[in-house]
Amino acid sequence: MLVRTVTNRNWGAVMSVSEQPAAAPDGPVAEIAAGYAVEGAALDLGALLWDGECDPDARIRIPLAVLNRHGLVAGATGTGKTKTLQLIAEQLSANGVPVFLADIKGDVSGVAAPGQDGERVRERAAQVGQEWRATGFPCEFYGLGGTGPGIPVRATVTGFGPVLLSKVLQLNQTQEQSLGLIFHYADSKGLELVDLKDLRAVVAFLVSDTGKAELKGIGGLSTVTAGVILRSITAFEQQGAGGFFGEPEFDTNEFLRTAADGRGVVSVLELPAVQDKPQLFSTFLMWMLADLFADLPEVGDLEKPKLVFFFDEAHLLFSGASKAFRESITQTVRLIRSKGIGVFFVTQTPKDVPSDVLAQLGNRVQHALRAFTPDDAKALKATVRTFPHSPYDLEEVLTGLGTGEAVVTVLSERGAPTPVAATRLRAPESLMGPIDAAALDAAVKASPLYGRYAQAVDRESAYERLTAEQRAAETAALEAVAAEEAEKAGKADEAEKGEAAGRRPGARAPKPEPSLAEQVVGSGIFTSLARSIGTQLGREISRSIFGTARRRR
Repeated sequence: MLVRTVTNRNWGAVMSVSEQPAAAPDGPVAEIAAGYAVEGAALDLGALLWDGECDPDARIRIPLAVLNRHGLVAGATGTGKTKTLQLIAEQLSANGVPVFLADIKGDVSGVAAPGQDGERVRERAAQVGQEWRATGFPCEFYGLGGTGPGIPVRATVTGFGPVLLSKVLQLNQTQEQSLGLIFHYADSKGLELVDLKDLRAVVAFLVSDTGKAELKGIGGLSTVTAGVILRSITAFEQQGAGGFFGEPEFDTNEFLRTAADGRGVVSVLELPAVQDKPQLFSTFLMWMLADLFADLPEVGDLEKPKLVFFFDEAHLLFSGASKAFRESITQTVRLIRSKGIGVFFVTQTPKDVPSDVLAQLGNRVQHALRAFTPDDAKALKATVRTFPHSPYDLEEVLTGLGTGEAVVTVLSERGAPTPVAATRLRAPESLMGPIDAAALDAAVKASPLYGRYAQAVDRESAYERLTAEQRAAETAALEAVAAEEAEKAGKADEAEKGEAAGRRPGARAPKPEPSLAEQVVGSGIFTSLARSIGTQLGREISRSIFGTARRRR
């Protein structure tokens, strides 16, 4: 008996129904189809391709229960990866599973609107045995730090952490360790690092004469390293990245919501405005995943995941990453499965993902690859070696797949890899393109989350505390100097009057000693303190004059 997946016409939900087939296929087709027979709930990817023919009765499915075992969607540009994400996201939502998608190019927002019927859609549906129906799905739209039309997603510098921040600042291993020391000091002193000016103030303080003494017990911070970190922060801010850090910090548990009708909410992070800052948005995606990992309890294997997180442009995450960063990713991916979270990495070739991470990705959807250059041919051979043994000539199949076709292998309900299946994928039922900008803006402002996160807050934190303490120290020092100077001046006047009576005519008066004020102002401690304060105040004043400072509210 085969198990066939049919569609719930209310919302396109996928359910399993047993039926007796009229005739069973023979040979490799029968073996492959049997590998995708599912008893429980499953997502329907499409129909089996064999010898160029599509068999609509041989359905290729992913059991819902194994989607927390992670996965990979790969393929060359233009082969249909984005539509595969949309197809999977729709069915997850229909089954009550929340989804997170990163919209790099601005063409995923259409998941919120019903798709458009047409000849090509009907043709594809007929080929794969799909009963296509235009359907929109519940969505929330977000933007990093208020870029674009989405609900602002911000993180505090403390919440982001030194390892992730080192990645976006492009620091080396030594500088990353020094940044970790700075975070440790701020934590131990209760200095909250909310935004980048807080971090900059702490770094500037720790290389001052007063601050150097603070670090003697736990290791010093070299002036050269501090200078590199400060320059990196300044360059980062000049790229417009300062607004991504601050409060209110986004609660990633918002991604776990379901709609009133029971469907999972599809959270779409709109990234077109920052697509030229790949290090930034890829690392922010990792922060979201790490934050979920830190918050969620252990739940083991569930009938369906709590959330499926699609990590688009995954190669950007690993490019130039430090050893500590890679280890953090590997540990997060390995352990987050037990918290009910499934992660799909989306990239061009499997070699973009480190082998220790790739080994944990049990569900694979590989779109077409190109072999135009020797490097392409090498990548193709490496990709073929990552698949289980197959009756297909995978090198030939992978270079001959059309748009919307892929080679699939997933985990069965028993946890074993399914046979490799060339698959013609179903057509998404939502809009395959962006929704209108006005509709997107209206959806954002109608969200109950908009009022919670839209307005940035700049409360007292490390920068304000250190600046106030430095100003107070300077004022006290100057007041003490003025008092001592006045007292010394009074004594000098009395002495001069006494000496004037006994000084012979024409004699030159002795050169006065430097005043206490001159001694204090000329000291190294005062110079360091003044330089630190002057740098902070000068920056704020000059930015106000030129109109470039972000207004505090």
